[in-house]
Amino acid sequence: MNILVQPVIMAGGSGTRLWPLSRAGYPKQFLVLSGSTSLFQQAVARLRGLGAEGITVAAPVIVGNEEHRFLVLDQLHALPVEPAAALLEPVGRNTAPAVALAALAALEDGQDPVLVVTPADQTVTDEAAFSAALQRAVRVADGGAIVILGIAPDAPETGYGYIRVDASDTDPAPPVAQFVEKPDLATAQRYVADGGYFWNAGMFVLKASVWMAALERFRPDIAAATRKAWAARSNDAKFVRPGQAEFAAVPSESVDYAVMERCPGSEFEIRMVALDAGWNDLGAWEAVWQVTPKDGFGNASVGDVIVKDSTNTLVHATSRLVSTVGLDNVIVIETPDAVMVASRERSQDVKLIVNQLGAEQRNEHTVHRKVHRPWGWYDSIDNGPRHQVKRIMVKPGASLSLQMHHHRAEHWIVVSGTAEVTNGDKVILLSENQSTYIPLGQTHRLANPGKVPLEIIEVQSGSYLGEDDIVRFEDTYGRS
Repeated sequence: MNILVQPVIMAGGSGTRLWPLSRAGYPKQFLVLSGSTSLFQQAVARLRGLGAEGITVAAPVIVGNEEHRFLVLDQLHALPVEPAAALLEPVGRNTAPAVALAALAALEDGQDPVLVVTPADQTVTDEAAFSAALQRAVRVADGGAIVILGIAPDAPETGYGYIRVDASDTDPAPPVAQFVEKPDLATAQRYVADGGYFWNAGMFVLKASVWMAALERFRPDIAAATRKAWAARSNDAKFVRPGQAEFAAVPSESVDYAVMERCPGSEFEIRMVALDAGWNDLGAWEAVWQVTPKDGFGNASVGDVIVKDSTNTLVHATSRLVSTVGLDNVIVIETPDAVMVASRERSQDVKLIVNQLGAEQRNEHTVHRKVHRPWGWYDSIDNGPRHQVKRIMVKPGASLSLQMHHHRAEHWIVVSGTAEVTNGDKVILLSENQSTYIPLGQTHRLANPGKVPLEIIEVQSGSYLGEDDIVRFEDTYGRS
């Protein structure tokens, strides 16, 4: 008998504890923190490897935020992987409604696959062990059980929830006796010594119908509201959007609180498979230091870095030389528009900085200096009271919206590639070293008709240079 597996990648997190590298507009799951691919791409590739005799793996379903939709597609195309669907949440409603969307999508064509649900922002060093554990979980879940992955703790970690099983049970998938909240240090130390407690990895395996049945049993309000939002969905190629108003009305709740913690002792069988595969959720910079290669003094570095007379320090440089002297147990993260320095033991508290940036409505809270757009990206390389300079890259065949500005004029200089410029009622082609001027109030558009990326320098001048001074008339990406 063949088991159909539906991978579900949960890609909606914000990863604020890895600021300033991770930001709301480009969160950690889309960053390359280890190896040559992003955490999201690694998650997709790992689940593709679950196929085995009697197990067929379908194309992945991605659940993420509307604002990250083109990041998702771009990174999938780079693998290359074609998704079954990208389910786009108009607002965040935590993980229980997100999994319900994936389950409803999986049940849509009359099948009832085994869902393998995983966050997009974790790392694993032993992919063979990962596949073996997940294949075991799939076979148990095919019999109707809910299976959760547990990590044997190697330290008294207070940042994770725990799963308790009978330490004497030799079953490779023992029943879960209890879920335990994040403990204090003394309690976590007792858990490690006891041997029957595992970290909750946030990965679980179950049939789509079992998830909906359990949700309807324990949280019928979430199940009903999500079904209503699903019924009001719209489709745009691979993008599936639940009804916006209907999804906003869905109660916000996590998978654990809504269902998992209620299953032990209920009619829903819940079991745990231990995962020993070098797992790390990279929840803070301390975790990144742990998985990054180190020198003989425990220093981990990424980018153009010089470290002298320092120990057990992480230095991550993205745009310039960063050097340290005489540091111990310190984290230094550099980006073009922000530098963060913290004690390693306080790495979880980066969220205090992020909270203050949000309260002050500063751009560094949400976006980098280099901002990704569906057509490419722009990098604000200089600015002053009445001017701003940007590097702009437009992908082959892509175009910006037909637009105008009330408060600024623009000069465009082509650095490489070919630009098709709509300037009022004229359409012209510009090649390398050629330029044009867009007067204030003029309708205009920039497009790349070529086969290679187009790069230009844009010089803006005017009384107001904010991104909200854009009036869109036509837009390929639905923003007009």
